[in-house]
Amino acid sequence: MMRPPEIKDDPMYQLLREEKIAEFNERRASGESCDLRHADLRGLDLRGLEAKSLNMIGCYFRQADLRGINFSATNLEQASISGAKISGTYFPHALTADEISLSQQHGVCMRYKK
Repeated sequence: MMRPPEIKDDPMYQLLREEKIAEFNERRASGESCDLRHADLRGLDLRGLEAKSLNMIGCYFRQADLRGINFSATNLEQASISGAKISGTYFPHALTADEISLSQQHGVCMRYKK
């Protein structure tokens, strides 16, 4: 069963909600951790996010601006990108083009190929 997207108290998550991407990246680079599993990130402009090694399982990216983000080393299993802007976005190799397209067009949760 799918978990609903969550609004979290985590201060790092709140930086993303406020679209303070540069500050998020700086704090993360200095060792601060964050819990983004099942996070509600709908409608946010996340361009410039350094996503390497983030666990974004089950994240909800509806209508978010994800252009140019490198998610190749990010866990996006069960995430949904319905209506998101994804031009120039790099996705993990475990996600097929069909999975990405189905999620972007119909909101289905992306499944990794086994």
